[in-house]
Amino acid sequence: MLEVGALTAAYGPHVAVDAVDIHVGAGETVAILGANGAGKSTLLKVIAGLTPAAAGARITLNGRPLVGLAPHLIVEAGVALVPEGRGIFADLTVRENLGLGAFPRRARAGETDNLDRVLALFPRLAERLGQRVHTMSGGEQQMVAIGRALMSAPVLLMLDEPSLGLSPLMTAELFKVLGRVRAAGMAILIVEQNARRSLKLADRAYLIANGRIVGQGPAAALAEDPKVAAAYLGGQA
Repeated sequence: MLEVGALTAAYGPHVAVDAVDIHVGAGETVAILGANGAGKSTLLKVIAGLTPAAAGARITLNGRPLVGLAPHLIVEAGVALVPEGRGIFADLTVRENLGLGAFPRRARAGETDNLDRVLALFPRLAERLGQRVHTMSGGEQQMVAIGRALMSAPVLLMLDEPSLGLSPLMTAELFKVLGRVRAAGMAILIVEQNARRSLKLADRAYLIANGRIVGQGPAAALAEDPKVAAAYLGGQA
């Protein structure tokens, strides 16, 4: 479904992503693991059209080229990004934020059904549709951000550090919801500081260091790999 090849991106002289090749199959969940500054967020931003790729990069979704498209056209193609920091409209209500997610043409006809699905995933939001988002907890705001992305009717949901700043209890709740999204057949590409939870959620994972892919494999096998455990799981497989 998503195919990325020879992807390089730089900020001035600093190469953040260097010749990266990854793929995500239909209905597959793939995790990207790496240290801070390894290039994980840049990779997602390039796929979403927020950061330009260097010449020669290939990004396709179901065979459709995405390189060079404006971000809103990439959303129309079926890619939704939940950015680090959420990117919500804090002064708007929950309902207004979710409604903005349904703005793409691909989502308008199914807006009511999509809203029902989002509220079934996040019952807490159903109780707070009229509440302004800046008055909500960090975990509730993250629910709004994910719900807004799902309102665009994506075929690929990309998440950048979704548990950042959340309590352990809220992180556990968030990953339960992501498990339900995965079970519904949504393809997911996730960058997440909690490597253990990422590997439990994912089918496969890539390891990235200094902008390059340095390892990959089934998530369950990587979780049992002593080298991966030492680097990403606190030393315990």
